[in-house]
Amino acid sequence: MSLKKYIIKEIAETVKGELPYITDENQVITDILIDSRRLINPVNCLFFALSSKKNNGHDFIEELYQKGIRNFIVSEKGLELKDANIIQVENTLEALQKLTSFHRKQFDIPIFGITGSNGKTIIKEWLFQLLSPDKKIIRSPKSYNSQVGVPLSVWQMKPGYDLAIFEAGISEPDEMGKLQPIINPTIGVFTNIGAAHSENFISTKQKVGEKLKLFTKVDTLVYCSDYPDIQETIIKSEILESITAFTWSRKQEADFQIISTEKNPNNTTRISGVFKDREISIIIPFVDDASIENAIHCWASMLLLDYDNAIIAERMFKLQAIAMRLEMKEGINHCSIINDSYNSDINSLSIAIDFLNQQNQHKRKTIILSDILQSGQNDEDLYEEIAGLLEKKGIDKIIGIGKAISNQADKFGIEKDFFPTTDDFLHKCSFAHFQNESILLKGARVFEFEQISRALQQKAHETIFEVNLTALIHNLNYFRGKIEPETKIMAMVKAFSYGSGSFEIANILQFHRADYLAVAYADEGVELRKAGITLPIMVMNPDEQSFDAIIKHNLEPEIYNFRSLSLLEKATRKNIIPDNKPVKAHIKFDTGLHRLGFVMEEIDELIDLLKGNKHIYVQSVFSHLAASEDPSEDDFTKGQIDLFREMSDKIKSHTHHPILMHILNSAGINRFPQAQFDMVRLGISLYGISSNPTDADKLENVSTLKSTISQIKTIQKGETIGYNRKGIANEDMKIATVAIGYADGFKRSLSNGVGQVLIHGRFAPVVGNISMDLCMIDITGIEAEEGDDVIVFGKDYPVTKLAKATGTIPYEIMTGISRRVKRIYFQE
Repeated sequence: MSLKKYIIKEIAETVKGELPYITDENQVITDILIDSRRLINPVNCLFFALSSKKNNGHDFIEELYQKGIRNFIVSEKGLELKDANIIQVENTLEALQKLTSFHRKQFDIPIFGITGSNGKTIIKEWLFQLLSPDKKIIRSPKSYNSQVGVPLSVWQMKPGYDLAIFEAGISEPDEMGKLQPIINPTIGVFTNIGAAHSENFISTKQKVGEKLKLFTKVDTLVYCSDYPDIQETIIKSEILESITAFTWSRKQEADFQIISTEKNPNNTTRISGVFKDREISIIIPFVDDASIENAIHCWASMLLLDYDNAIIAERMFKLQAIAMRLEMKEGINHCSIINDSYNSDINSLSIAIDFLNQQNQHKRKTIILSDILQSGQNDEDLYEEIAGLLEKKGIDKIIGIGKAISNQADKFGIEKDFFPTTDDFLHKCSFAHFQNESILLKGARVFEFEQISRALQQKAHETIFEVNLTALIHNLNYFRGKIEPETKIMAMVKAFSYGSGSFEIANILQFHRADYLAVAYADEGVELRKAGITLPIMVMNPDEQSFDAIIKHNLEPEIYNFRSLSLLEKATRKNIIPDNKPVKAHIKFDTGLHRLGFVMEEIDELIDLLKGNKHIYVQSVFSHLAASEDPSEDDFTKGQIDLFREMSDKIKSHTHHPILMHILNSAGINRFPQAQFDMVRLGISLYGISSNPTDADKLENVSTLKSTISQIKTIQKGETIGYNRKGIANEDMKIATVAIGYADGFKRSLSNGVGQVLIHGRFAPVVGNISMDLCMIDITGIEAEEGDDVIVFGKDYPVTKLAKATGTIPYEIMTGISRRVKRIYFQE
């Protein structure tokens, strides 16, 4: 929320909009909203109905109106709502950008604008750590650096701050010019240039030139002159005629010359440089090259701000790592633990609570919250605002940790407990009281909430399966962009969502408005219903005993032969159907896969049976393509589509209600767009796996299977390794025992050099036979220690390659990962 107040008439003038329907032109606006799911308080709130190929904000206006919103900026004409204010514009995104650009002009404080290919968020967070001891700072939440994220970040500016830090990212030409007036930075930081988001640029220099547009009006630009493309483009652009450069370099003369970096055994690095003819140095608690470069950018920025190097060195040594993601894990006593240690401020708190509220598996929601540091507000106002936020977001209980939040305990009207320190909480809190609830941990780093996370987390062995929910939603939206706006999406969550989880995946798909879910068996659907999933769910393999449960839990069975239809009819006669509504069913056609489904010769009899049963409602007709990914089988596939259309038309001609049609799987969406019909089905491609090269390059990796090194030992030449002595050391070798075996899903067929894993970016082959719980790998020549991570598959070693080595398909690998392997869900 912005404490700057604007009236609706003033906003209309600012965004160059019209007021076709106005109730109160003096209505005060303090908050803006672009996502109907994130509404906190409708009073004084303005909704921007943003439109894209993936989503249309106008579709949610009625929902928001019912929730109390009365102020809207729209681009579609003809909207009228009683007692509402409606601003009509050509483009709602441009209107959002114009309003926040106007808002930015109301403040005269130093503002950092950060862009580059990598390091933006780290530098932003480190600058906050380094400067916040003596400055009140507002900054972008998480990685809010897009065409929408930047306006939302800048809107958070309000009186009382000394400094602002915002990051900006682009993926195509002409975007940065729109972000520049919104941030309008006084100090620029150009981090580096690399391959990220290069697909829409002709060259790297074009991308550099586009990013430079952020800095056209800065006072000073901080950058490393060792990047030739950056240096050359800056010189040729003549931007330095109107701004000042503050350069640093390891290779050439610069304002700040780095003369040495010394990496120490204690995981620290000493960096030395020359500034204003004086040698200075700092020590940072990191040794990786990316962190060193990011730290130098921060160092240069602090020198630019005239900080004494003694103060810089003291603060640099205390730099803390930035957790770039929010994680969800299985907790004790059937709880779900959400750990967000990214940062601790009210903006990121709101984002984390939104994620908490996506978890429908538990009705009870608890937050464990530390003092919020460097907020720029006095404690009374800050915690009153937080208390209001928790109440409006439906949080059941707060556990506050810290003296400041404890002193404001009376502000919180919900169930509450307070402790002065984390140690006090750990010693005095009864963890048995946490039962069947979702728990959000949100703590400033100094409170060491990782101790609480360990105490609440269900104990499991060291092999984990990480699921990147941000990548999952990227993939969902990628395919959403491939289909017509009116085409629905059915997401396949059968087989434990291809090994990725059950309600955890369904929750995120429901939140991001998938239209349908599909499971293999009724018990999977029942589990989702018990976890609070309300989306329609199709059951693809209903068995004889499952129809009663299907009706009870409002699931929708696939009907593929006369026997399954008869079983459903029998179940409808003996069960009390809620509200006497018919049971929705999905009729499966066999168009060539020859697995399940009615054939053309059976359609007439099927129609007669369906017409005679008022308790069964045909929701959809569908079929499966046998070879949609194979161009050599396109004639066969087109024949399947034609037959499906013919069979569907025959069914539809004998009904009096709309029936959905769907035949395309992930591979078919790209290759047969003419067959989208009413719905498409997304399966394993939703999880980042595709045989289509076009899709594979655009999809993001969702799943990573990883373990750790349990022990390292040296094996002498001639000795054997593992059961049956199948591994033989042909020379002296160093091996590592890894805590994963075939009981976890690491196939025994990968034994004896067939399989390999990644350690620190290098491949290490399996030696000897894989056992039930462990395997051994050859790490000769690889620097590794006990406890180091071992990647079985992930972004840098795709599951497709592991499947090929195993002689199988990714489906089998993914669904074969044991339930004993701990799943960790995270959002970046």
